[in-house]
Amino acid sequence: MKKIMETNSAAETKALAERIGREAAPGTVICLDGDLGTGKTVFAQGVAAGLGITEPVSSPTFTILQSYDEGRLKLWHYDVYRIEDPDEMEEIGYEDAFYGDGICLIEWADQIRELIPEGATRITILKDPEKGFDYRRIEIDEA
Repeated sequence: MKKIMETNSAAETKALAERIGREAAPGTVICLDGDLGTGKTVFAQGVAAGLGITEPVSSPTFTILQSYDEGRLKLWHYDVYRIEDPDEMEEIGYEDAFYGDGICLIEWADQIRELIPEGATRITILKDPEKGFDYRRIEIDEA
């Protein structure tokens, strides 16, 4: 089932993601896609806040993975933009996160499409400059 949400500020995007984090069940996998600058990291920060994580959350662009243990559920936050071959994920030990009891959020998930577990939630964030600089169309496709 696909839902379309619209936000008009980073704060609204974060609040939407925070609600998703509060409602997330153990084992949830969220695939987060969108062009550079659409707000994927803001969205990740919102999910983390919804899980009760208070430490700063930034995109793990160069480290690929950042994990946070302090929330209601563990958050595994991936940024796989720099992954050129899905086999590289083996070196990171992705299966514990993808099939574990925490929440797994994957930025640029299309880079590793063949590794994504069945039933993952796909979220795409899109800009539309004609609707304003801060406007975002957020498409949520829950399996």
